[in-house]
Amino acid sequence: MAKKEQYYSEQHSSLINKAYQTLLNPLSRGLYLLELNGIQLAQETDCDADSEFLMEIMEINEKLAEPNNEGNLEEIETLIKVKQEELTKDVTAAFERDDLQEAKKLLAKMKYFANLEDKLKNKKIPS
Repeated sequence: MAKKEQYYSEQHSSLINKAYQTLLNPLSRGLYLLELNGIQLAQETDCDADSEFLMEIMEINEKLAEPNNEGNLEEIETLIKVKQEELTKDVTAAFERDDLQEAKKLLAKMKYFANLEDKLKNKKIPS
C-alpha cells in the first residue's frame, strides 16, 4: 500500500510543479487561459501579425545572426525584455477586458519574442 501511495504522491507533486511552472510564465499562462476558452494559437506560418511587427522580428534575427556581435547581445537582450514586459502588460489588460482575440494576437507576438530569447540564450552560451 505504501508503494501505491508514494506513486500517487509523486504523480500529484509532478502535476503541481507543472501547473506552477505554467502559471508562473506569462506566455504559458496566457496560452493556458486561451485553451480554457477553446482558442488555439495559430501556427507561426498563419499568424496574422502585422508586417511592421514581422519586420522588427526579422531585424532582431539578423542582428542575432551577425558574427562577433557580443557587444550587441546586451542591447538585444534589453530590447527583448522590454518588449516582453509591454506585451505581458497588454495581454493582461486584454484578458481583463475579456478580449480573447486581442489576447491571442498578443500571445502570438510574445511567442516570437520567446523564440528570440531562446536564440539569444544559445548565442550567449560559450562554445
